[in-house]
This record gives sequence, structure tokens and C-alpha cells, in this order.
Amino acid sequence: MPELGVIEGYFGRPWRHDDRKRVMTGLRDLGYAFFHYAPKADACLRRRWREPHPDAATAELTELSAHCRRLGLRFGLGLSPYELYRDLNASARAAFVAKIRLLDDIGIDDLAILFDDTRGDVADLAAREAEIVHLALENTRAGRVLMCPTYYSDDRMLDVVFGQRPKGYLRDLGRRLDPRVGVYWTGEEICAREHSAGHLARVAELLGRKPTLWDNYPVNDGPRMSRFLHLRGFTGRPGAIGSHLAAHAINPALQPQLSLIPAATLAASYREGQRYAYMQAFRDAARALAGSDLATALEGDLTHLQDQGLERLGDECDRLHRRYLAFDHPMAAEVVRWLEGAYKVDGWVEGS
Repeated sequence: MPELGVIEGYFGRPWRHDDRKRVMTGLRDLGYAFFHYAPKADACLRRRWREPHPDAATAELTELSAHCRRLGLRFGLGLSPYELYRDLNASARAAFVAKIRLLDDIGIDDLAILFDDTRGDVADLAAREAEIVHLALENTRAGRVLMCPTYYSDDRMLDVVFGQRPKGYLRDLGRRLDPRVGVYWTGEEICAREHSAGHLARVAELLGRKPTLWDNYPVNDGPRMSRFLHLRGFTGRPGAIGSHLAAHAINPALQPQLSLIPAATLAASYREGQRYAYMQAFRDAARALAGSDLATALEGDLTHLQDQGLERLGDECDRLHRRYLAFDHPMAAEVVRWLEGAYKVDGWVEGS
């Protein structure tokens, strides 16, 4: 089994602080080893990265770091130095180093430098990104440094949205990066249906290291996916891929408590190997985490919640709303809020 973790890297409203702490406790119990905080809505980690976090946010992150440490989890922050690669002059370098030191003061075990979801049609992109990552590596107190490439998948949608990737980008990046640096990778697609040992072996050969999988399930951000609850057990992640990974991190759903159900099934898929059955894993996880009655309700409504989606529920929405209001459980409360439209994401807008 590779090291399991969570990369909180979605668009939309970030989890509440208390929910995040409760989920960290649940993840520890499931055998997860690390948590990386990097929601797209945290502007002080993305477009306004030069600015320090407000005092209240810094205090929460510091408390979350201490909470993870008490649990035995590694805690990391994901910093996206927006378009720093375009002009890494002396002033920009100083601002970047100052930001790294502020993040260190929060108390991080891992530092992730994330170049995802920004334009990358620059001929020497790999060289520029490697220089930034090495600047972080030289100045952080974190014990582990990772990065996410601009082109973090084979998916051609990245080229459509962010510009044509430079020829040989991934191999060039792997050749330039210090061997100590981990690399996040989402797979053959941005939201990959499956991950194969053959594909991951090819990526490892290009990068000169095993990738850390950024698995975009059960994430449900964005205008389309936020209308669905991703609850079923993991599929398409055979245990055989574990030997081709440095680690396996999931990008969770907008619903923190419900995210624990599929998270439990990923651990089961590695633990059980060829004996793994995704629906049985879902049933086992739902019963353990939600209780028998709520688990039965969730399984009975899977077609409505995960396949049909919010916009097509029609009269079923009222029935489901009444059903889950009757449960006194945080997972049921998240279903209720989803039915009420509280988790809708209407665009890919980051925090500003």
C-alpha cells in the first residue's frame, strides 16, 4: 500500500475549520498519513500569494497543523505562486522566500508548490518551474517538498484551456528537478476513470521518480460536478498500481464528512487487493461511519444522489429532503445542504 493522503485542492467553498479537524481524525483512523491544504478559494495561496494570511486564518492553520501532529499525520500547505515563472526577478524571489518562511512558521511537514490551472505555453516552462521549486527547497524548513506541474495530466483539455504544452515538457521537468522533489500527477485524464500500472510506469520513467497521485475522486467541484454527490467506492484503482506510486492522495468532495466514505474504500482496495468489491466496500464504510440506518438510506438513494444529480431530481428532491432531515448525523446534514443548493459552484472562479 502506498502512503495515503488528502490534497484539499478543489474549487468552491472551503471546508469549515471544525469539519476539517474532524475529518483529519477520521482519516487517521482509516490509515491515511498526510493532509495537504490547498483550496482554490484561499487567495493568499494563489492569486494574492504575496500577501500574508489574515491573523484569524493563520491561527486556524496553525491549530490544524498541531492537530495533525497530535494525530500522527503529516501536514502540508500547497502554494501556487501565480505566474511567478513569467518574471522571477530579485524582488519576486524575495517575496517568494518571505512567503515560504511565513508558511514555515505555521508549522508544515510538507510544502507543495503548485502550478496547476495557470497558462503554460512558454518554451522554457520546465526550467522556470524547476528554478522556483528549488528556491523553495533551499529556503523551507519542511521535511518534504512536492510540486504539481502546469500540465499535470495527459488530458488535452489542459492544452485547450492553458495553451499548448511545450514539447518534451514532462521529461524536461523530471530531468531538472532535484530527486528529493515529489511530483503530483492526476493520470491520463484530469478526472481519471482509472489508473493503470502501465501508464504510471511510463510517467515515472519520464519524471525519473514515482509520481504522487492526485486522484480527482470524490471531488465534485465546478458547475457540473457540484450537482452530484460522489459516494460510491473507488473503482479503477487496482492494488497493483501501488508499487508505481510514491503516494496516493485524493482530492475530496465539497462535503467533508461524506468524503470519508469513499476515502475508506480506497484504503480497503489496497488492503484487500483482488478480493476488493467496491459496493461491498461502500456498504462497510457507510455502516461504520454513518450507522446502519443512514447507510441503508444512502445506498438506496445512490442513483438519485450520484447518477441523477440535483438538477434532475424533480419531485424526488422534497422526499429526499424530508428523509435526511430525520437523521441527526453530520453526513445527513451535508445531504440536506446539498439538496438545498448550498454546495453549488457556478464557475471556476478562485478566491480574489
